[in-house]
Amino acid sequence: MEDEVNKVFQAENGIQSIELLSKYQIDVAILDIEMPLKSGIEVLEWSKQHKPQTKVIIVTTFKREGYLKRSLQADVDAYVLKDRSIDDLMLTINLVLQGKKQYSPELMDMFTQKVNPLSEKEQVIIDFIAQGLTNKEIATKLFLSDGTIRNNITSIFNKLGVPNRTRAVKVARDNGWLN
Repeated sequence: MEDEVNKVFQAENGIQSIELLSKYQIDVAILDIEMPLKSGIEVLEWSKQHKPQTKVIIVTTFKREGYLKRSLQADVDAYVLKDRSIDDLMLTINLVLQGKKQYSPELMDMFTQKVNPLSEKEQVIIDFIAQGLTNKEIATKLFLSDGTIRNNITSIFNKLGVPNRTRAVKVARDNGWLN
């Protein structure tokens, strides 16, 4: 693949990147997230609007959900971590030139996995709800009052953004939060 590379341009900042993209027919732009003057994401967004034929790869050390989300919204062709080998980077370039997308799995895991918002006690309660126990049965098992269980269930509903027990269990199950 290295033999197929005709010309490589290097930019010191985001504005120079845009100037190069404007002036030349570039097949693949490899950008860092944090560049001076304009970020890699700003260059990506500009490129997709003005040079849609140019494939864009973001190579970064940042594992931030916001960066990944904005890059995906801008239709980034690849979003990978800097700790990859040159061979892996060349493979990524080859894949995007074939019209395929590539994203570092560890970044996608971070993006897709939600953090369980429930407290330890709420977690125990949602597990009992999933088993079909009533409030009274849960209260007996946990040596708590029925009112305390109701308050905890209301808190669970609020945290999960659901109106009832069935939906709470579904959200917890879908996110892998049930024990």
